[in-house]
Amino acid sequence: MRALIQRVSQASVTVDGAVIGQIGQGALVLICAMQGDDDAQVQKLATKIPKLRIYKDDAGKMNRSLADVGGAVLLVSQFTLAADTTRGNRPGFSQAAPPAEGERLYDAMAAALRAQGLNVQTGRFGADMQVGLVNDGPVTIWMDTAAV
Repeated sequence: MRALIQRVSQASVTVDGAVIGQIGQGALVLICAMQGDDDAQVQKLATKIPKLRIYKDDAGKMNRSLADVGGAVLLVSQFTLAADTTRGNRPGFSQAAPPAEGERLYDAMAAALRAQGLNVQTGRFGADMQVGLVNDGPVTIWMDTAAV
């Protein structure tokens, strides 16, 4: 699985003009299931994300985790994280998991993050979404279970 984690002061996702997910302080997590991913990759990321020390402590250093600050998660599926740009100018997405498996793993990620005690809001898998955010820092972290 691939994830792009952005520390935010606020974020929202809109579908068909209606806000379907919204958070204040926390993390916008864009997630993509890759070919061959399974529940083990979900658990890897779901365990790591809440513990990432990317929030400032009283001294202004990034020593606090999402769990420490009581932050929420806005989880948004984004198959374009699987983009292969090695040939030509049009990205290929064949490394992304098939839609049915991608949706299953996306739902499993939301459940696994909730099981960690986080407030998790979500987008809608496969929908045309508009995502708004205020990236705090900016802090943006790339994670891939192949390297975690």
